[in-house]
Amino acid sequence: MVSEVMNSFIYKSLPGKVVFGPGSLELIGGEITTLGVERVLVISTSSQSNAAKRVVELLGNRYAMMIPKVREHVPIDIVEEASKIARETRADCLLAIGGGSAIGLAKAVAIQLDIPIIAIPSTYSGSEMTPIYGITNEKGKVTGRDFRALPKVVIFDPKLTQSMPAALSASSGMNALAHLVEGLYAKDANPVTSMMAEEGIRALAVGLPIVIRNPDDLNGRSTTLYGAYLAGTVLGAVGVALHHKVCHVLGGRYDLSHRGIHSVMLPHVTTFNAPSIPHVIQRIGRALNTPNAVKGLFDLTKGLGAPLSLQELGMKYESLDEAASLIADTKIFNPRPVTVLSVRSILENAYWGIVPN
Repeated sequence: MVSEVMNSFIYKSLPGKVVFGPGSLELIGGEITTLGVERVLVISTSSQSNAAKRVVELLGNRYAMMIPKVREHVPIDIVEEASKIARETRADCLLAIGGGSAIGLAKAVAIQLDIPIIAIPSTYSGSEMTPIYGITNEKGKVTGRDFRALPKVVIFDPKLTQSMPAALSASSGMNALAHLVEGLYAKDANPVTSMMAEEGIRALAVGLPIVIRNPDDLNGRSTTLYGAYLAGTVLGAVGVALHHKVCHVLGGRYDLSHRGIHSVMLPHVTTFNAPSIPHVIQRIGRALNTPNAVKGLFDLTKGLGAPLSLQELGMKYESLDEAASLIADTKIFNPRPVTVLSVRSILENAYWGIVPN
């Protein structure tokens, strides 16, 4: 028996192919052949240099060049340099291997040159499943949606995440968790994406503690990467709200760690929105297996050893007023009305790492 009225909704699934499983990196040759491309420009983070070398071997004569230089928040000068290399090498495909910085750079280049992307994530950012891109210029971080930024193929190989240090695994996992939590109440949320969001929260809550205790545990890595895959899928299908706006402003304006900001801000923004989304809070609590969803988010963050305060990330206290104004001045959907004063209060608590009620 259905306990509540089913509202009308629209759900649009995004095109693309997902290849998931330990050792799936070795399947890259077949995916390249299926796409029918000839010259592949590889974009890699330094932490995945060994995997990138294996990719080059698998590409054979279809390998064009390697771009090992990536930076968080995708600065415009790096985008222009990479686009120039892509043109000079006559690349007709981009292969990004690594975290969100590598995939983000590939997205920015793909938009300029209109060529496909193959993404091989080694963290839990979820960027690989979305058409969302971000580029930082002198005015701050500019984000948008463009289907040219959506990878054609995503290869999830849990083995690639085993080299992630515990601190990176924790903050990257919290980044994914933020996509899922906000996806439950963001604009265009619907029963399909909410089902995936709740399942993703459950997977991350189970997998992440295992990964922190034993980084080599492949089952824990697989469960966590599965949660991250769902996080990216949800983020790509729905809109964003206050949480992501806060993170974009703090990251782009003050050059704070993108993953770290998500860890710090998630419990605080959820606390602010909680009175307006009781049904969402119930689902989060159910997925975390706790009667207090907000405290459950904070306790999970603390248990993972992820950042708990903006102060830890290097945020200057005197910048909080400016940040609150920048965030509040931007029109964005949120289930609870946003003012400069309310944002300033959220940032104050987050700066000191005060435990949400």
